[in-house]
Amino acid sequence: MFSKISMAIKLLILTQKIDRNDPILGFFHRWVEEFAKQCESVIVICLQKGEYDLPKNVCVLSLGKELEIGNWKLEIVKKFIYVMNFYRYIWRERKNYDAVFVHMNPIYAVFGGILWRTWGKHIGLWYTHRSVDTKLCIAATLAHHIFTASRESFRLPKRKLHILGHGIDVEKFVCPGERKKITADPFMIIHVGRITPIKNIDILVEAAALLKAESNRRFRIVLVGEPATASDRTYKEMLLALIDKLGVSDLIVWEGSVSNSHIGEYYCGSDMSVNLAPTGGVDKAVLESMAAGTPVIAANRAFRDYFGKYADRLLYEERAPRDLAQKIQDLMKSTDLEAISTSLARQAQKKASVDVLVGNIIHLLVKEN
Repeated sequence: MFSKISMAIKLLILTQKIDRNDPILGFFHRWVEEFAKQCESVIVICLQKGEYDLPKNVCVLSLGKELEIGNWKLEIVKKFIYVMNFYRYIWRERKNYDAVFVHMNPIYAVFGGILWRTWGKHIGLWYTHRSVDTKLCIAATLAHHIFTASRESFRLPKRKLHILGHGIDVEKFVCPGERKKITADPFMIIHVGRITPIKNIDILVEAAALLKAESNRRFRIVLVGEPATASDRTYKEMLLALIDKLGVSDLIVWEGSVSNSHIGEYYCGSDMSVNLAPTGGVDKAVLESMAAGTPVIAANRAFRDYFGKYADRLLYEERAPRDLAQKIQDLMKSTDLEAISTSLARQAQKKASVDVLVGNIIHLLVKEN
């Protein structure tokens, strides 16, 4: 549908990191691959680069964060260098791109928006987060198009807003052969995501204590992810204290960071996943679980359409450990987990494919305003 239009475009992408193994941002490597398939050429400007393997029509330019500097005074100099590199790259390459796609970092649109508009470049901003600040307001004003995953994931009223759903490499998460789990003993529950307060993992710990006291079913909870900031590390310490206080240390396994290329194995080896983030952006961890056919319980109401007829059984009341424990226990006892698994996998195929998402983004970027 978009191929003739798409292949003619030369695209500039701005993002935080290009690293296919990064446990949080590694998914975007697949997005760039898909943009490369549907564009004549792609230039990526990122704050930091790691390991990547991209098509020949992709050029990756790093602002240089991967160059470690420890002294705080040098850090200030380093940030100045980032900005200088940013302007150097967008000026030097200005004849090599027709449109700009800013991914989750509105500051890029703030810095470059006026220049890009002056040069006649269409600007698209992808943003999926409940937070709103001055940078986002300015970036949204400068962008020609704003892309987001759900109504809840972009809180500014804009006529230029396009709700497109999210995009993952669905095939990557399809479990090979027959699933190893589903109603095995112990019942395995997985949580995938950064260890940070917004993820509400403390509610899962409290629910685990309730399940331990009230359920006869053996279960384990595997936490995949690491804290990234000082406040995250403080939150993890609080979780450890809570786990000890509630006496559930024997039920919780800290798996730590898992590379993006291996995370599918964890979904396929689990009976259920849990996502406790509040209503807002469409968390790709939920979509990954769905693609793997692993039933998932979530707090985020944005997933009601994704869960279809099973929504009332898979959505729990936000920050309510009693309701979460009940929903988990109900699924433990369920006789139709296979049917739920099949339905969720089909919904992921239908609504979360990265190739469809990228095609829609490109189509809108080249469309006349």
